[in-house]
Amino acid sequence: MRPILILVGIILSLVIGKIYFFPSSSSKKNSEKSAPAAGKSSGGAVPVEVYVAKPEKIDNILYASGTVVPNEEVELKAEIAGRLVKLNIKEGAVVAKGQLIAKINDKDLQAQLAKLEYNAALSRNIEQRQKKLMEIEAISKEEYEIAMNNVRTLGADKEIILAELEKTEIRAPFTGTIGLKNVSEGAYMSPGTSVVTLVQTNPVKVDFTIPEKYSRDIRLGSTVQLSLDGDAARYSARVIALDPKVDESLRTQRVRAITQNPGRLFVPGMFVKVLTDLSGNANALMIPTAAIVPILKGKKVYVVKNGKAQEVLVTTGLRTDDRIQVTEGMMPGDSLIVSGIMTIKADSPVKVTKTTNR
Repeated sequence: MRPILILVGIILSLVIGKIYFFPSSSSKKNSEKSAPAAGKSSGGAVPVEVYVAKPEKIDNILYASGTVVPNEEVELKAEIAGRLVKLNIKEGAVVAKGQLIAKINDKDLQAQLAKLEYNAALSRNIEQRQKKLMEIEAISKEEYEIAMNNVRTLGADKEIILAELEKTEIRAPFTGTIGLKNVSEGAYMSPGTSVVTLVQTNPVKVDFTIPEKYSRDIRLGSTVQLSLDGDAARYSARVIALDPKVDESLRTQRVRAITQNPGRLFVPGMFVKVLTDLSGNANALMIPTAAIVPILKGKKVYVVKNGKAQEVLVTTGLRTDDRIQVTEGMMPGDSLIVSGIMTIKADSPVKVTKTTNR
């Protein structure tokens, strides 16, 4: 009797579960039918905002980091050995071209020059007497030529001494500013000993690099703008040289510009920002950057056509803070979807709720 009661209890449990937890197929079908009907009543279109693409003028500004270098710079060194008897410089002062910077003791050379001049004067007198004797055929022509050769030899020796004397003086090769001196008056100088550095800071040059793809856009004589940290002003510079080759490792090209620096605003070694205005575009198609969808093959956007969202592959160009140029794939007047991009798919029906062209 007891097993029978247990079996009856199991059967009742199954019947109750069937009724309350497993609805009939007919009720499922009714619910499925009601769902599409509700969707159909709402239209199924995704509300979106669109941007109407239009051509506009943009500037192509290239930003680069530059370094100020002197227009001219030389390290003045001694050419001969000797004691430094005069140091005619003031650190940081401006000197003119040809001004005497340093003088090495030249007393021994001056003595040699004086001795040479005495011998040269005697040789000239002998040569004049020999010439008169040759005219009356009192001596041979050979004897006269020996006297003439002595005069010429002593003249060449004098030129050597004068050249050595010139090496005892260190003069400014150009107008510039004296740096910090490396020696003091009275020091013994060996050939190659550094005395001081001379720098020309007006004008100054600015060296900077540009990516190789812009090498065609910069030419000799082009104007670039310079700016300094903490200074809102812009200063013009003119391109004077382009490196004839591109750096193979960095794929960049070196450029050198020059600018006037009367107030010594630019100091050699200083960092400056270089702004180069490349060829602008008067008919650029600019769209919001947020509308771009990266894909494996490149980039795509969604545009509205015949009430549906359609995928369009695009090629981009210049970029600003919030917009990007489309060079291929779109035409002026296209309605670009700029909202709900992640929730729509190709050929999805859409409903435009807002249109803008800014």
